[in-house]
Amino acid sequence: MADTRKATAWMQRYMSLPTVAVLAVLVYIVFFGDSSVARRVEYQQQIDSLQAEVAVVQDSVAHYRELNSRLASDPEAMERVVREQYNMKRDNEDVFIIE
Repeated sequence: MADTRKATAWMQRYMSLPTVAVLAVLVYIVFFGDSSVARRVEYQQQIDSLQAEVAVVQDSVAHYRELNSRLASDPEAMERVVREQYNMKRDNEDVFIIE
């Protein structure tokens, strides 16, 4: 009981009610609010993973654009792609599909 009285007396002497209220609001904002530290870290991790995914997709798009331009201008590239993807063959050759 004496310790509780000492703590209460210390709080009344060195901390006012507005100071306690401001500290409580700051603690709520930093740790429990919509813009808390934990949520910011989580959002930043999501942003980083999405940016990595966007980079992979952009690389894939660049590859297919380049392939599309080659297919439009190079008949040998067209034949190679058709033969690889659709398992087509010439009359004088055999095709072996390994999966």
